Amino acid sequence: MLEFEKYFTDITDEKIVACEKMKQAADMLLTRFYRPDEYHFDPQIAKRHTDFIEKFCKVPSGKLGAPLKLELFQKARLQAIFGFVDDNDIRQYNECIIIEGRKNGKTTETAAVEIDMLVNDQEGAPQIYNIATILDQAKLGFTACQKMIRQSPLLSKHIKKRASDLYFAYNFGFIKALASNSNSLDGLDVHAAVIDELAAIKNRDIYDLIKQAMGARRQPLLFCITTNGFVRDGIFDAQYEYASGILSGEIKNKRFLPFIYELDSIDEWRDESCWIKANPGLGTIKSYDYLREMVQKAEDDFSFRPTVLVKDFNMKQTGEAAWLRWEDILNEEKIGDQRFRYGIGGMDAADSVDLNAAKCLCMKPDDPKIYVKSMYWIPQRVIDEFEGSGKRQGRDNVPYQKWKEMGLLRTVDDYRVDKRVMLDWFMELQEQEDIYIMFIGYDPWHIDDSLLRDFKNAFGENCMIPVRQGIATLSAPMKDLKAELGAHNIVYNNNPIDKWCLANTQVKTDINGNIQPIKGVDSRNRIDGTMALIDGYVVLKNKYDEYTSLI
Repeated sequence: MLEFEKYFTDITDEKIVACEKMKQAADMLLTRFYRPDEYHFDPQIAKRHTDFIEKFCKVPSGKLGAPLKLELFQKARLQAIFGFVDDNDIRQYNECIIIEGRKNGKTTETAAVEIDMLVNDQEGAPQIYNIATILDQAKLGFTACQKMIRQSPLLSKHIKKRASDLYFAYNFGFIKALASNSNSLDGLDVHAAVIDELAAIKNRDIYDLIKQAMGARRQPLLFCITTNGFVRDGIFDAQYEYASGILSGEIKNKRFLPFIYELDSIDEWRDESCWIKANPGLGTIKSYDYLREMVQKAEDDFSFRPTVLVKDFNMKQTGEAAWLRWEDILNEEKIGDQRFRYGIGGMDAADSVDLNAAKCLCMKPDDPKIYVKSMYWIPQRVIDEFEGSGKRQGRDNVPYQKWKEMGLLRTVDDYRVDKRVMLDWFMELQEQEDIYIMFIGYDPWHIDDSLLRDFKNAFGENCMIPVRQGIATLSAPMKDLKAELGAHNIVYNNNPIDKWCLANTQVKTDINGNIQPIKGVDSRNRIDGTMALIDGYVVLKNKYDEYTSLI
């Protein structure tokens, strides 16, 4: 039995412990294997690639000079990538993403794939690229290729190291490292590209450029292999959601092949029997002892735990200094058509030229949950400037235009956001949804007297509650709010801007364990939505008895 069939059959028969997404992948591939349509599985083509790798490629580190022996899971998925073809032997899949835990042989595997694509794919003048955000990172895969070639008598005879690439004179092809900050991104004619650690890429422009640069090739391949990461709502999260949609059948794309190795639940990270779900090379490439050490350290050192959950088990997390864990943030519950009579407002207008946010917090009788309605504003020029540059993502590497089209974000024509738009929005809630705003929490440093007067005229003399932005005011409410989020008692309608702001929020802690929110070193990581939520929550806590007596 071919490795492809054995591996995926063993997953479906539960002889191999696998996560739900890999079971979906196995079902999808075996269905295509046994019930071919315009594409069929050609075992000879599939084996041509894996046989080449094992015959000619050498391990780049460790036992130098030893042949590279692919593990069953590696052979199976490479045979899946290369083996499905049409009647003209043109490959079905032109893009593959593999998400697996660290130390499962990713860099070695991708280096072998690059050499195979250069020499063994029957393509004229193939251009093969290692892609990363910076050149030093891109050179890691390139260097692995170079080491493999130097140790192989036959490959080293025909593939030569030049100033910036590895050149194969027989077909005029080359392997080259390429970074997103390179000055030579235009005019590429890509046959194959490997993006190692997609989760580290903050800006999707390099991915989009490489994908579009494959249009002239007969059977190109974009190969992404990565662990999960700490960058949220970037290219990795977009590709993860897309891949998950394909596996579940919600998205139809026969040219994209995903393999996602992860725990099914964060509760499984202490269970050794589940570790292989995220680490297919466990026990062969990656040692149990190493992973036990990582898990033990994560048990002992809470600050190290997110790293283990993300990098060894592919669980989404926020950064080490983050206020919230990803499981605290993630809440897909929707508000639906529920109606509310009274609300507590919160608003953040710290910088009128950037993102501005307002919240309305509502509750229902005998229901512990807090339901949050949100709105955001930004100058239209922020979107226009980046659309004009040809970049798909906005200034902060997020899809502002898409959020605007979804009705989650509004733009203003001026070069700055007039804070009166927040007053208009609160009035809109009252007029259109019959929600009366009892109180509004705000940062007193950023509201002028005239606007304060207008708010009081609209909602009453005592409606505006100043919330000082320091440890004394915010520490206790933030700890309570974190607990509420962790219990999924904050229903924010699965708003992606809210989720982004919450994930970006870090905390500064004093020697007494008191906390206050900070943005962190990356100015693009906006936390305006979090600040508006905190301001509203502080007021809700302080006015809780008065508010609940009316609802």
